[in-house]
Amino acid sequence: MSRSGKVTVVGAGFYGSTTALRLAEYDVFETVVLTDILEGKSEGLALDINQSRSIENFETKVIGATTTAEGGGYEKTANSDVVVITAGLPRKPGMSRMDLIGVNAGIVRGVAENIAKHSPNAVIIVVSNPLDEMTALAQIATKFPYNKVMGQAGMLDTARFTNFVAEKCGVPTASVKTLTLGSHGETMVPVPSRCTVNGKPLSDVLSADEIKDLVDRTRNGGAEIVALLKTGSAYYAPSAAAARMAKAVITDSNEVMPVCAWVNGEYSITGVYLGVEAQIGKNGINKVVETKLTADELASLKVAAEAVRTKQADVKDL
Repeated sequence: MSRSGKVTVVGAGFYGSTTALRLAEYDVFETVVLTDILEGKSEGLALDINQSRSIENFETKVIGATTTAEGGGYEKTANSDVVVITAGLPRKPGMSRMDLIGVNAGIVRGVAENIAKHSPNAVIIVVSNPLDEMTALAQIATKFPYNKVMGQAGMLDTARFTNFVAEKCGVPTASVKTLTLGSHGETMVPVPSRCTVNGKPLSDVLSADEIKDLVDRTRNGGAEIVALLKTGSAYYAPSAAAARMAKAVITDSNEVMPVCAWVNGEYSITGVYLGVEAQIGKNGINKVVETKLTADELASLKVAAEAVRTKQADVKDL
Protein backbone atom coordinates (compact mmCIF):
# COMPACT_ATOMS: atom_id res chain seq x y z
CA MET A 1 0.00 0.00 0.00
CA SER A 2 1.23 3.48 -0.82
CA ARG A 3 1.10 6.06 1.93
CA SER A 4 1.39 9.79 1.43
CA GLY A 5 0.97 13.03 3.26
CA LYS A 6 0.82 14.24 6.80
CA VAL A 7 -2.19 14.87 9.00
CA THR A 8 -2.11 16.71 12.31
CA VAL A 9 -4.73 16.26 15.02
CA VAL A 10 -4.73 19.15 17.48
CA GLY A 11 -5.90 18.10 20.94
CA ALA A 12 -5.22 14.66 22.46
CA GLY A 13 -8.39 14.24 24.48
CA PHE A 14 -10.74 11.32 23.80
CA TYR A 15 -11.89 12.87 20.50
CA GLY A 16 -8.42 13.76 19.23
CA SER A 17 -6.67 10.56 20.28
CA THR A 18 -9.44 8.38 18.80
CA THR A 19 -9.27 10.39 15.56
CA ALA A 20 -5.50 9.90 15.43
CA LEU A 21 -5.90 6.16 15.95
CA ARG A 22 -8.50 5.90 13.17
CA LEU A 23 -6.32 7.92 10.78
CA ALA A 24 -3.30 5.74 11.54
CA GLU A 25 -5.26 2.52 11.06
CA TYR A 26 -6.47 3.65 7.61
CA ASP A 27 -2.80 3.23 6.61
CA VAL A 28 -3.09 5.87 3.87
CA PHE A 29 -1.07 8.66 5.55
CA GLU A 30 2.70 8.62 5.89
CA THR A 31 2.51 10.44 9.23
CA VAL A 32 -0.06 11.35 11.87
CA VAL A 33 0.96 14.08 14.33
CA LEU A 34 -0.99 14.33 17.59
CA THR A 35 -0.55 17.47 19.68
CA ASP A 36 -1.63 18.58 23.14
CA ILE A 37 -0.77 21.25 25.69
CA LEU A 38 -0.38 18.68 28.49
CA GLU A 39 3.29 17.79 28.50
CA GLY A 40 3.98 14.19 27.46
CA LYS A 41 0.36 13.23 26.85
CA SER A 42 0.48 13.17 23.06
CA GLU A 43 3.94 11.56 23.06
CA GLY A 44 2.67 8.78 25.32
CA LEU A 45 -0.42 8.18 23.19
CA ALA A 46 1.69 8.18 20.01
CA LEU A 47 4.02 5.57 21.51
CA ASP A 48 1.02 3.44 22.48
CA ILE A 49 -0.56 3.65 19.00
CA ASN A 50 2.76 2.88 17.27
CA GLN A 51 3.11 -0.26 19.39
CA SER A 52 -0.21 -1.51 17.97
CA ARG A 53 1.02 -1.34 14.36
CA SER A 54 2.24 -4.92 14.09
CA ILE A 55 -1.02 -6.22 15.58
CA GLU A 56 -3.35 -4.18 13.36
CA ASN A 57 -1.06 -4.30 10.30
CA PHE A 58 -0.56 -0.64 9.50
CA GLU A 59 2.67 1.31 9.00
CA THR A 60 1.57 4.95 9.36
CA LYS A 61 3.87 6.56 11.92
CA VAL A 62 2.33 8.53 14.78
CA ILE A 63 4.30 11.41 16.32
CA GLY A 64 3.38 13.20 19.54
CA ALA A 65 4.07 16.89 20.12
CA THR A 66 3.58 19.03 23.23
CA THR A 67 2.54 22.55 22.18
CA THR A 68 2.24 25.84 24.01
CA ALA A 69 -0.18 28.75 23.68
CA GLU A 70 2.77 30.84 22.48
CA GLY A 71 3.31 28.49 19.53
CA GLY A 72 6.01 26.19 20.86
CA GLY A 73 6.06 22.63 19.54
CA TYR A 74 4.15 23.37 16.33
CA GLU A 75 7.28 22.80 14.24
CA LYS A 76 6.50 19.06 14.37
CA THR A 77 3.24 19.78 12.53
CA ALA A 78 4.98 21.69 9.72
CA ASN A 79 3.78 21.10 6.16
CA SER A 80 0.71 19.10 7.17
CA ASP A 81 -1.69 18.35 4.31
CA VAL A 82 -4.68 18.12 6.63
CA VAL A 83 -5.22 19.47 10.14
CA VAL A 84 -8.08 18.36 12.39
CA ILE A 85 -8.75 20.85 15.19
CA THR A 86 -10.36 19.17 18.20
CA ALA A 87 -8.91 21.52 20.80
CA GLY A 88 -11.31 23.10 23.29
CA LEU A 89 -13.49 22.20 26.22
CA PRO A 90 -16.23 19.55 25.82
CA ARG A 91 -19.78 20.06 27.01
CA LYS A 92 -20.99 19.16 30.47
CA PRO A 93 -24.54 17.99 31.23
CA GLY A 94 -26.99 20.88 30.83
CA MET A 95 -24.63 22.92 28.64
CA SER A 96 -25.44 23.91 25.09
CA ARG A 97 -22.75 24.04 22.43
CA MET A 98 -23.08 27.83 22.47
CA ASP A 99 -22.10 27.94 26.16
CA LEU A 100 -18.57 27.08 25.04
CA ILE A 101 -18.14 29.90 22.54
CA GLY A 102 -16.09 32.33 24.67
CA VAL A 103 -13.47 29.97 26.03
CA ASN A 104 -13.15 27.83 22.89
CA ALA A 105 -12.87 30.86 20.60
CA GLY A 106 -9.59 31.84 22.25
CA ILE A 107 -8.23 28.31 21.97
CA VAL A 108 -9.28 27.79 18.34
CA ARG A 109 -7.98 31.20 17.23
CA GLY A 110 -4.54 30.49 18.74
CA VAL A 111 -4.37 27.02 17.19
CA ALA A 112 -5.50 28.28 13.79
CA GLU A 113 -2.88 31.05 13.71
CA ASN A 114 -0.10 28.57 14.56
CA ILE A 115 -1.31 26.09 11.94
CA ALA A 116 -1.38 28.82 9.28
CA LYS A 117 2.20 29.73 10.16
CA HIS A 118 3.57 26.18 9.88
CA SER A 119 1.22 24.57 7.31
CA PRO A 120 0.09 27.34 4.96
CA ASN A 121 -1.27 24.88 2.37
CA ALA A 122 -3.23 22.64 4.73
CA VAL A 123 -6.91 21.77 4.55
CA ILE A 124 -8.46 22.39 7.97
CA ILE A 125 -11.26 20.32 9.48
CA VAL A 126 -12.76 21.92 12.60
CA VAL A 127 -14.61 19.86 15.19
CA SER A 128 -14.47 22.19 18.21
CA ASN A 129 -17.83 23.46 19.51
CA PRO A 130 -19.86 25.51 18.80
CA LEU A 131 -19.01 23.99 15.44
CA ASP A 132 -20.36 26.44 12.86
CA GLU A 133 -18.95 29.45 14.68
CA MET A 134 -15.54 27.86 15.31
CA THR A 135 -15.27 26.90 11.62
CA ALA A 136 -15.89 30.53 10.66
CA LEU A 137 -13.35 31.67 13.25
CA ALA A 138 -10.70 29.25 11.96
CA GLN A 139 -11.09 30.68 8.46
CA ILE A 140 -10.81 34.24 9.79
CA ALA A 141 -7.74 33.42 11.90
CA THR A 142 -5.88 31.49 9.16
CA LYS A 143 -6.99 33.78 6.31
CA PHE A 144 -7.14 30.59 4.22
CA PRO A 145 -9.43 30.37 1.18
CA TYR A 146 -12.94 29.33 2.21
CA ASN A 147 -12.67 25.98 0.42
CA LYS A 148 -9.66 25.06 2.60
CA VAL A 149 -11.60 25.30 5.90
CA MET A 150 -14.56 23.08 6.74
CA GLY A 151 -16.33 21.76 9.80
CA GLN A 152 -17.39 18.28 10.85
CA ALA A 153 -21.08 18.19 11.73
CA GLY A 154 -23.33 16.82 9.01
CA MET A 155 -21.40 13.55 8.78
CA LEU A 156 -21.98 12.95 12.48
CA ASP A 157 -25.59 14.14 12.60
CA THR A 158 -26.44 12.08 9.52
CA ALA A 159 -24.81 9.01 11.08
CA ARG A 160 -26.91 9.50 14.22
CA PHE A 161 -30.09 9.87 12.17
CA THR A 162 -29.21 6.73 10.20
CA ASN A 163 -28.62 4.76 13.40
CA PHE A 164 -31.93 5.84 14.94
CA VAL A 165 -33.91 5.00 11.77
CA ALA A 166 -32.21 1.59 11.45
CA GLU A 167 -32.95 0.73 15.07
CA LYS A 168 -36.57 1.90 14.78
CA CYS A 169 -37.14 -0.14 11.61
CA GLY A 170 -35.11 -3.16 12.74
CA VAL A 171 -32.90 -3.13 9.64
CA PRO A 172 -29.13 -2.96 9.03
CA THR A 173 -27.68 0.56 8.94
CA ALA A 174 -26.40 -0.21 5.42
CA SER A 175 -29.98 -0.33 4.14
CA VAL A 176 -30.76 3.17 5.48
CA LYS A 177 -29.87 6.46 3.79
CA THR A 178 -30.42 9.73 5.66
CA LEU A 179 -29.25 13.34 5.46
CA THR A 180 -28.97 16.28 7.84
CA LEU A 181 -28.13 19.86 6.85
CA GLY A 182 -28.20 23.24 8.61
CA SER A 183 -26.36 23.95 11.83
CA HIS A 184 -24.80 21.60 14.36
CA GLY A 185 -27.29 22.42 17.10
CA GLU A 186 -30.74 23.84 17.55
CA THR A 187 -31.26 24.72 13.90
CA MET A 188 -30.13 21.37 12.53
CA VAL A 189 -32.21 20.40 9.49
CA PRO A 190 -32.70 16.64 9.09
CA VAL A 191 -34.04 16.03 5.56
CA PRO A 192 -36.69 13.28 5.66
CA SER A 193 -37.47 13.72 1.95
CA ARG A 194 -33.97 12.43 1.16
CA CYS A 195 -34.19 9.46 3.55
CA THR A 196 -34.87 5.90 2.46
CA VAL A 197 -35.10 2.43 4.02
CA ASN A 198 -34.26 -0.35 1.56
CA GLY A 199 -34.87 2.17 -1.21
CA LYS A 200 -38.34 3.13 0.00
CA PRO A 201 -39.08 6.70 1.10
CA LEU A 202 -38.93 7.06 4.88
CA SER A 203 -42.51 8.40 4.85
CA ASP A 204 -43.67 5.04 3.43
CA VAL A 205 -42.05 3.16 6.32
CA LEU A 206 -42.69 5.37 9.35
CA SER A 207 -45.50 7.69 10.38
CA ALA A 208 -45.05 11.47 10.47
CA ASP A 209 -44.98 11.37 14.29
CA GLU A 210 -42.36 8.62 14.33
CA ILE A 211 -40.18 10.58 11.90
CA LYS A 212 -40.57 13.73 14.01
CA ASP A 213 -39.45 11.83 17.13
CA LEU A 214 -36.35 10.55 15.34
CA VAL A 215 -35.58 14.03 13.98
CA ASP A 216 -35.83 15.46 17.51
CA ARG A 217 -33.61 12.72 18.89
CA THR A 218 -31.04 13.40 16.16
CA ARG A 219 -31.07 17.12 16.90
CA ASN A 220 -30.39 16.35 20.58
CA GLY A 221 -28.08 13.43 19.85
CA GLY A 222 -25.00 14.95 21.46
CA ALA A 223 -26.83 16.16 24.56
CA GLU A 224 -28.29 12.66 25.09
CA ILE A 225 -24.78 11.19 25.22
CA VAL A 226 -23.40 14.01 27.40
CA ALA A 227 -26.22 13.44 29.92
CA LEU A 228 -25.46 9.70 30.07
CA LEU A 229 -21.68 10.08 30.34
CA LYS A 230 -21.91 12.78 33.06
CA THR A 231 -18.35 13.88 32.17
CA GLY A 232 -17.12 14.52 28.64
CA SER A 233 -18.98 14.12 25.38
CA ALA A 234 -19.24 11.77 22.39
CA TYR A 235 -16.08 10.80 20.55
CA TYR A 236 -16.40 7.43 18.78
CA ALA A 237 -18.89 8.54 16.12
CA PRO A 238 -17.52 12.11 15.90
CA SER A 239 -13.96 10.86 15.39
CA ALA A 240 -15.12 8.43 12.70
CA ALA A 241 -16.74 11.35 10.86
CA ALA A 242 -13.70 13.64 11.08
CA ALA A 243 -11.29 10.87 10.10
CA ARG A 244 -13.39 9.96 7.06
CA MET A 245 -13.32 13.59 5.93
CA ALA A 246 -9.53 13.74 6.30
CA LYS A 247 -9.21 10.51 4.31
CA ALA A 248 -11.34 11.99 1.52
CA VAL A 249 -8.91 14.91 1.31
CA ILE A 250 -5.67 12.92 1.26
CA THR A 251 -7.00 10.33 -1.23
CA ASP A 252 -8.60 13.08 -3.38
CA SER A 253 -11.73 10.92 -3.42
CA ASN A 254 -14.21 13.61 -4.54
CA GLU A 255 -16.80 12.01 -2.27
CA VAL A 256 -19.95 13.98 -1.53
CA MET A 257 -20.41 14.38 2.22
CA PRO A 258 -22.57 16.53 4.49
CA VAL A 259 -20.14 19.01 6.10
CA CYS A 260 -20.01 22.58 7.37
CA ALA A 261 -18.91 24.53 4.28
CA TRP A 262 -18.87 28.10 3.02
CA VAL A 263 -22.12 28.73 1.14
CA ASN A 264 -22.11 31.54 -1.38
CA GLY A 265 -25.19 31.49 -3.59
CA GLU A 266 -26.30 27.88 -3.25
CA TYR A 267 -29.91 27.51 -2.06
CA SER A 268 -30.08 31.32 -2.50
CA ILE A 269 -28.00 31.60 0.69
CA THR A 270 -24.88 33.77 0.62
CA GLY A 271 -21.83 34.34 2.79
CA VAL A 272 -22.11 31.89 5.69
CA TYR A 273 -20.65 28.61 6.96
CA LEU A 274 -23.51 26.08 6.98
CA GLY A 275 -24.17 22.36 6.94
CA VAL A 276 -24.58 21.31 3.31
CA GLU A 277 -23.47 18.49 1.05
CA ALA A 278 -20.10 19.11 -0.57
CA GLN A 279 -17.64 17.29 -2.80
CA ILE A 280 -14.34 16.83 -0.95
CA GLY A 281 -10.90 16.37 -2.49
CA LYS A 282 -7.26 17.34 -2.05
CA ASN A 283 -8.07 21.07 -2.07
CA GLY A 284 -10.81 20.73 0.53
CA ILE A 285 -14.27 21.68 -0.71
CA ASN A 286 -14.40 21.28 -4.49
CA LYS A 287 -17.99 22.47 -4.66
CA VAL A 288 -21.18 22.65 -2.63
CA VAL A 289 -23.71 20.18 -4.00
CA GLU A 290 -27.29 21.44 -3.98
CA THR A 291 -29.83 18.73 -3.34
CA LYS A 292 -33.56 18.82 -3.97
CA LEU A 293 -35.43 19.89 -0.84
CA THR A 294 -39.09 20.31 -0.02
CA ALA A 295 -40.33 23.87 0.51
CA ASP A 296 -40.40 23.30 4.30
CA GLU A 297 -36.88 21.85 4.36
CA LEU A 298 -35.52 24.76 2.30
CA ALA A 299 -37.25 27.25 4.59
CA SER A 300 -35.68 25.53 7.63
CA LEU A 301 -32.26 25.65 5.99
CA LYS A 302 -32.62 29.40 5.42
CA VAL A 303 -33.66 29.88 9.07
CA ALA A 304 -30.54 27.92 10.12
CA ALA A 305 -28.38 30.09 7.86
CA GLU A 306 -29.60 33.32 9.44
CA ALA A 307 -29.22 31.91 12.97
CA VAL A 308 -25.59 30.93 12.44
CA ARG A 309 -24.85 34.06 10.39
CA THR A 310 -25.64 36.24 13.41
CA LYS A 311 -23.34 34.24 15.69
CA GLN A 312 -20.58 33.95 13.08
CA ALA A 313 -20.55 37.73 12.74
CA ASP A 314 -19.67 37.91 16.43
CA VAL A 315 -16.70 35.49 16.39
CA LYS A 316 -14.33 37.76 14.51
CA ASP A 317 -14.03 39.82 17.71
CA LEU A 318 -13.45 36.81 19.99
